[in-house]
Amino acid sequence: MGVEFFIAGKYLRAKRKEGFISLITFLSVAGVTVGVMALVVVIAVMSGAETQFRKQILGLEPHILIMNYKGSYDEYAPLLASIKEKPHIKVASPILFGQAMIRTKQSFSGVMVRGITPENGSELIKGFTPEALANALTTSIDNTTMPGIILGKELANSVGVIKGDKVVLMSSQGFISPMGQIPSMKRFIVAGTFESGMSEYDSMLAYVHLDQAQQLIAAKDKISAIGIWVDDVFSVKQIREKYLTAIEYPFYIRDWMEINQSLFSALKLEKTAMFIILTLIILVAAFNIASALIMMVMEKTKDIAVLKAMGATHTIIRRIFIIKGMIIGVFGTFLGTVFGVIVCYTLKKYDFIKLPDAYPFSTLPVQLEYMDVMIISICAIFICFLSTLYPSYKASKMDPVEAIRYG
Repeated sequence: MGVEFFIAGKYLRAKRKEGFISLITFLSVAGVTVGVMALVVVIAVMSGAETQFRKQILGLEPHILIMNYKGSYDEYAPLLASIKEKPHIKVASPILFGQAMIRTKQSFSGVMVRGITPENGSELIKGFTPEALANALTTSIDNTTMPGIILGKELANSVGVIKGDKVVLMSSQGFISPMGQIPSMKRFIVAGTFESGMSEYDSMLAYVHLDQAQQLIAAKDKISAIGIWVDDVFSVKQIREKYLTAIEYPFYIRDWMEINQSLFSALKLEKTAMFIILTLIILVAAFNIASALIMMVMEKTKDIAVLKAMGATHTIIRRIFIIKGMIIGVFGTFLGTVFGVIVCYTLKKYDFIKLPDAYPFSTLPVQLEYMDVMIISICAIFICFLSTLYPSYKASKMDPVEAIRYG
């Protein structure tokens, strides 16, 4: 194919009288470059957003939850012990969920209470070691042991408390008296705050010791779920099917992918939609390539006729124009990929695009995945290849006698 490459390269170096064709060729390269660069950057941002959401959710939720259809349950120790012995299980810990009201000197608000064990609760509250968490949930003040509570940062701000302040939790699960239902109340000291970056959690969530939560909501020795953390978050389905099949009714299992399926499905759909929309930019550039090749075929009518008279076959003529179009497409794709990768690394390193507080992350999340870059590049080259088929076909079918006669 040396002859085809030589002639295609010669046609790319247009003469002065073919300057308009050269301009279309330049615009075609620029169009492919811009389209590929935009695709690389946008898909990297979408992948970064998905990764950030996943990190934030998994920083607050177990990878797998084992729950009971009847609600809270007791006598969970044998089940917990058997789970801890399974392969790929890093941590298994009991958790109690509850609802309560938090009362301070300044405010009154609803709160979601989670009772956790300090030795394993650090998996739920990032930034706390097991030792620090144990100290936080059993804080001593005024020579009197008062249980500690860890509040979401937004919740602490809304009720007007800081570390060291006292709060009261009230639960409707109290006791019956001659005066009617009396709510259960318990005093805590604010031992710290956490910030997950997700407003839904930071404004509603509070952590206390499991024993204190059981007393507050009148669920002695009961838990709501067993939280499980595995060594590979993307293998939860396989771990469920292989190692947790013995867990039967009244228990049921939910993993983080199933719980957050709607969120991640929406992100994947948005990523696919953006890919399709931005591919239209490359498609427009492909039409420019086709236009440039068609005009080139019209301009090189005599050349094609001479080549055919010298014995060039239809295949050779077709290859010449396919190669010319592919050089434009490959060069534009290469430039777009390089510029896109540079932009992604710049955005990731310097974080100069700040996002409003409405977003769960402060800067534009960027995660460049090489498989995405490869797919974008292959799709761009394939679209450019398709744009060369019709012009090359018309060139190969040209009658050399008619071309010489009327050329």
